[in-house]
Amino acid sequence: MYVIRLADGTLRVPQTLSSDDGRLIGNAYVEVSPGDPGYDRWLPEALTEEEWAERKERWLAENDDLERRFLAFKTEQEK
Repeated sequence: MYVIRLADGTLRVPQTLSSDDGRLIGNAYVEVSPGDPGYDRWLPEALTEEEWAERKERWLAENDDLERRFLAFKTEQEK
């Protein structure tokens, strides 16, 4: 999950919620506005929505070799 900077400057910051024993309950985004505590900490790593979409498209396009290797590994493990 990435920190995403919206056009108005608001950041969507990933947040994970877990139970007391450490089990994952869910993942979500929390919106952090300019001036909110933590905004300056998250801003340097934030991507615009366009940059995030480009990364996602590139990952999907370049994922074929990795997917093939994973499926081969999975097939081998099932034997």
